[in-house]
Amino acid sequence: MKADNFHLDTYLSRIDYEGETANDLATLTKLMQKQLRSIPFENTLVQAGRIPSMVPEDIVDKILYRRRGGYCYEVNGIFSMALTAIGFEWYFAGARPMTYPTRRPKTHMVLIVRVEGREYLSDTGFGGYALRAPMEIVEGEVVQEGDRFRLERVEGEYVLSALVQDVWQRLYGFASVPQEWIEFSLANYFNATHPDTIFTQKKLAIMQTPRGRKILVDNELKLIEEGVLEKSEVDYARALKEHFGLELLSV
Repeated sequence: MKADNFHLDTYLSRIDYEGETANDLATLTKLMQKQLRSIPFENTLVQAGRIPSMVPEDIVDKILYRRRGGYCYEVNGIFSMALTAIGFEWYFAGARPMTYPTRRPKTHMVLIVRVEGREYLSDTGFGGYALRAPMEIVEGEVVQEGDRFRLERVEGEYVLSALVQDVWQRLYGFASVPQEWIEFSLANYFNATHPDTIFTQKKLAIMQTPRGRKILVDNELKLIEEGVLEKSEVDYARALKEHFGLELLSV
């Protein structure tokens, strides 16, 4: 995916990336980790009653120039632009969130990147206890900076799970089937407007740190460092500014 106003140098500065880039796993890993620690997963636009734009130039303006975050289509969208600029081969795929009590449609969007003949799940847009680095799409478990993840085949698809407080939690299921950007337009509308989605129900802001993550859900802030959880009740607007650098949007 491309946008006329996307410039790789601006993106690299936005995520505090230093050094050379190349079409290899080391660069892909560094890019993903830097973005996860710089661009928050957040839904302030949805909470303000607006539908996030799927126009690539609007996403660039929002994330790079207005320095906000976004949810999966936006943050994975900007990530895909950087991958294209560097020369990676990648594609979008639809994923079925498994964090709801009932079966859901495939409204989540993931990125799959091909490096040296292998495919890696490289998702910067799930929030919560999400991947911290690219994960090769093969069955098995990996540990990423202390967090444990598992891929397994279930009914012809891959299912990604995370070990959270010693319990395996399924995050989402996906198939390695390329989808076009435009195919996620309805999913974007659904997530931004349907009363049963977490994005309309909860105020969210999530960002990873080198040793953990910060999770703000309404007035509850979770700070996780090396597996140690600190939970507190906070003023949402103040925590949003202090921990994520974001101002509330007016409704």
